[in-house]
Amino acid sequence: MKTLHNISSQVKILVLMTCTFLTFNHIILGQKLNQKSGEIAKITRFQVKQEYVEQFKNQINDYVKLSLSKDANIMAEGYFEETAPNTLWLFERWKSREAFEKASNSKEGISELSKKALIESIREIFVKDLEPISKNQWRKTSSLSDKQLTIILFVDAKIGSASKFKKVYHQAMPKFRSEAGVVNYQLSQLESDKSQFVTFEKFRSKEAFQYHLNFPPIQPVIDFLNTSIKKQPFQDGLHTLIEFTPLTRQ
Repeated sequence: MKTLHNISSQVKILVLMTCTFLTFNHIILGQKLNQKSGEIAKITRFQVKQEYVEQFKNQINDYVKLSLSKDANIMAEGYFEETAPNTLWLFERWKSREAFEKASNSKEGISELSKKALIESIREIFVKDLEPISKNQWRKTSSLSDKQLTIILFVDAKIGSASKFKKVYHQAMPKFRSEAGVVNYQLSQLESDKSQFVTFEKFRSKEAFQYHLNFPPIQPVIDFLNTSIKKQPFQDGLHTLIEFTPLTRQ
């Protein structure tokens, strides 16, 4: 009887372990499916040797144009920094991880040129959009007469203040997007660190950006940046970008 009891106990343990294993696999599979079906947003920075800048811009331009032709692409844009023209940025968003990974196979030219053209390693940043907009909104363009300016601001919030930052921006975002001089405005959170954020602010001109800085609804954001980020001044995280592709205009 004791032996039968031991066997019965072992069977119960085995069944329990099997159920646990299947449940765990189901959870992991669900996570993978969610990741695969969810939108992907990526920012890539390239620090390029001066003699390779034009070649590198051409490679990014080719990739952006190819990406924009794909139905699964939400947006793709290439920029250089106003004060450091050899620093190039690629912004892209895709409807799914599968589409993103498929598009990444089209980066052979960029990958090959990177072997000899870069000053330092590529910086890749995956983000989650906190105030998402549609594909049509991302494809919104400036006018031919505009002198477009794009600002990105990296924010590293102090411990415990990330939720406050998101709340402040959530309240201000509709007002920011209603400004006549704003083409697009997005707040995103870094996937690798939930206390880090980046804004993407596209204006029709420098004058429109100056108006934004004096726009009353921005004051709570400025107050947060002056008091609740890890490193001051917050302007150190600001980058002024000039678009070089696709340069679509109304």
